[in-house]
Amino acid sequence: MTRPRASLVSLSDTPWYHVVTRCVRRAYLCGFDRLTGRSFEHRRGWVELRLRQLAGVFAIDVAAYAVMSNHVHLVVRVDADRAAGWSDDEVLRRWRCLFRGPVVVERFLSPATRAGMTEAELDGVAGLVAIYRARLADLSWFMRVLNESIARAANREDGVRGRFWEGRFRSQAILDETALLAVMAYVDLNPIRAGIAEAPEESAHTGIAARIAALRAGDEGTAIGQHLDVAYRPNVGPETSPEISPDSQRPIPYQRKTPASHAPTPPEPENDASPDARSTNLWEAALNRLPPAPLLPFGNPAEVPAAIPFTFGDYLTLVDSLGRALHPRKRGAIPAELPDILTRLGIAPERFVEHAGFLLKGFGAAIGAPERLTALAAQRECRYLRGLRRARLLFSAA
Repeated sequence: MTRPRASLVSLSDTPWYHVVTRCVRRAYLCGFDRLTGRSFEHRRGWVELRLRQLAGVFAIDVAAYAVMSNHVHLVVRVDADRAAGWSDDEVLRRWRCLFRGPVVVERFLSPATRAGMTEAELDGVAGLVAIYRARLADLSWFMRVLNESIARAANREDGVRGRFWEGRFRSQAILDETALLAVMAYVDLNPIRAGIAEAPEESAHTGIAARIAALRAGDEGTAIGQHLDVAYRPNVGPETSPEISPDSQRPIPYQRKTPASHAPTPPEPENDASPDARSTNLWEAALNRLPPAPLLPFGNPAEVPAAIPFTFGDYLTLVDSLGRALHPRKRGAIPAELPDILTRLGIAPERFVEHAGFLLKGFGAAIGAPERLTALAAQRECRYLRGLRRARLLFSAA
């Protein structure tokens, strides 16, 4: 039975989610189309860059991702508490990184005009702040902006109109740390399982490759800039740099009325472009100027609440070991030394390797230990959640 998105993405249950979004029919997100002889490999960079840009605006952190030929995997953490702590000005500035918004918002953000606003106008702005604050911590809005911007760029490149993505995205709640580890490894190993990469560091356009590049560079910011090259940006205009707020280190949105010395220059649409096309080009130009945000770090949640609750070294060992076991030429082989982290987290090592290649297909709306799935089913007043049998096999080391 189809369930509403509000019940599938419930932050009271968990802030962690696995997301999959797919292209329609034979549409190629990226990769090589043997039928037409066209390569769409460059589109992987579009998705990767836009994903990291939006993570710097929304209260949503990206823990892992894999951009495949016709679908995208994400593991994200929704941080509603962070959005709740933003000031009204911060909320409005972030939202205007994505959408221009009504004129009253522009007046509110300008000290010169805010003083002359009426009480009714201020109340209207307060209502908009509440709406925008909720949207900036909403997984559906995050995916909407990501998918829409990529679809417009791909359709423009193909010279077609219509749907590019296969309806709405699919989401799965990740209920515990064990499931989080399993899902992240599943996502990061997608290119290896598909036979298009030999090792995690060679898995282009994945979170694990970006992390390893940052580790090798010794500077995550530098590595991100090298890894997410501006050549990937769709419909990018003249080289410009977004203004960064010294207080929040977040991008200040594109505004039409700014001093000439500071105003970024968006790409001009064609002379015969319609008003809708001009608006779209300005919107995409504003998105293209957003700086990419770093991936969610690994660390101790007691010290850094918004962190992946493992050490990066343990995770690299796990991914490397599973990658060897899941390599197409070594399918079914068990590494001689499985990482201790599996035993520590109560994961049956042999079963993990056996099931990792098709881990998520056995689960429905949520992934986690058997007791967590049972509790969630009772909370949602349903008889069961799909995946209970798989959870007993995978997450029971005894």
